[in-house]
Amino acid sequence: MDKINIETSNNLSGTVKISGSKNASLPILAATVLWGSQYKIKNVPEISDVYTMLELIKQLGGSFEFNKNVVEINTEKISSYEAPYELVKTMRASVLVWGALLGRFGKARISFPGGCAIGDRPIDEHIKAFESLGYKTVVKQGYLETKKMAKTGGSYEFNIKSVTGSENVIIASILADNKTELCNCSIEPEVADLINFLKLLGADIKNIEDKVLISPVTRLNPKNKIYSIIPDRIEAGTFAVLGAIPGNNIKIINCDTEHLKLPLNIIEACGSDLKIKKNEMQVIGGELKPFNIETKPYPGFPTDLQAQFMVLAILAKGRSKFLENIFPSRFIHAAELRKLGADINVERGLANIKGVPFINGGKMQASDLRASASLVIAACTARGKSEISRVYHLDRGYEKIDYKLTEVGVKIWRTKE
Repeated sequence: MDKINIETSNNLSGTVKISGSKNASLPILAATVLWGSQYKIKNVPEISDVYTMLELIKQLGGSFEFNKNVVEINTEKISSYEAPYELVKTMRASVLVWGALLGRFGKARISFPGGCAIGDRPIDEHIKAFESLGYKTVVKQGYLETKKMAKTGGSYEFNIKSVTGSENVIIASILADNKTELCNCSIEPEVADLINFLKLLGADIKNIEDKVLISPVTRLNPKNKIYSIIPDRIEAGTFAVLGAIPGNNIKIINCDTEHLKLPLNIIEACGSDLKIKKNEMQVIGGELKPFNIETKPYPGFPTDLQAQFMVLAILAKGRSKFLENIFPSRFIHAAELRKLGADINVERGLANIKGVPFINGGKMQASDLRASASLVIAACTARGKSEISRVYHLDRGYEKIDYKLTEVGVKIWRTKE
C-alpha cells in the first residue's frame, strides 16, 4: 500500500479543474444494468470506486471500455442477478445494482454492503420500500435475496432521507407494472442527475421537491445517446476548503457552485474572500473565524464535507461546534488531527473544537474517503513533514489528487508503506 508524504505547503495558488461526480457516476453506471443495451457516458472520474462498479457490471455479464473519462458499456448479455461479496464488501454503492436487477429480472441476490468506516448505514429503507412496491426480501448466509411477489408499483414514504435508497427504488420502478409514488426522497444533485439520465433513456419520471412520480414504460432506448455526469460538488468543496487556508488563493473551475451554496456561505463567513460564478469560483484565504455546522440532507450541510471543514475550525481563533446528524460516529479523523496538536473534544455526534495558532506535522492514518481528504489539507498547513497511511481511501473518490495538489504548489509524494 502507498502512503502520502506532505511537507509544509503555504501560499498555495493555481487552478484546479473538478472531475465528474463519484456519487452521480455510481448510480448511473448501475442503472445501465436495468435495460440491456449499449451506453456512452462522459465525464466519469477515473477512480477506484468507478472501476469497482464497472467490474461488478462485468461479473454480471456486461462489458465496458473506459478511456479519457468516457465509459462505453454493453449490458445486453447480462444474465446473472447476484452481486457477490468480494466486490460489494469493498464499496457500499455496489448495492445500487439491487434496484436495477429487480427491474430487469424481478429478483436479485445482493451481499450486505461494505465501504468506509464511518458508522452504521442500514439498508432497512431499501427493504421496506421494495416490500411496499411488490417485492419480498429474506436474508440467507449474508446475502439479501429479493423476489417479485406481486404486481410491482405503488407508493412508499421514506422514514428518513436515504440517497442510495431513493436511487435504488427509482431505478427498480422504471419498468414496474403500475405507477409508483415515492415521498420524502433525497433531493441531492446526484439523485437529480440519475433522474435526468433515466429520462434521457425514455423513463417517465416527474419529481417535485422530494416527491417522485414514475409511470412505467415497457422499454428504454439508450442507443445513440450520450450522457455527461455532473461535476463533483464534494471535490469542489474540498478544494474550496484548501483555498480558505490563510495565505492560499485557489481558482476552481468546472464546478457547479449552485450545489454548494451553504458550504460556500460558511467559507465566506469564516474569513475567506470568494469570487463566485456559475461554473467556477476563486477562494482567497483570510484570517479564520470560528463557525458552527450541522450536517443535514441536501440542501443542508453535506456530511461528506464535515471532515474537511474541521481543518478550518482547528485553525480558527475561537471555538466551533460540529453536529453530525447523518453518521454520528463519523469523527474518526478527529483523533488523527489531535496528533498534530488540534484541540477537539467529541461526544455523541458533537465535536467541540478550540482553535490553535498552528499545528505540527505527524503520522496519520486515513479511516475513510473524506477523512483522508481532511488529513491531506491539514498536512499542507502543518509545520514540518506529515505521513498519511491507508490512502487507498483517498483514491476511491478523488481523481488525480496528487497531480491537482502539485499544480497548486503542494509538496506531495508517495512511498510504499
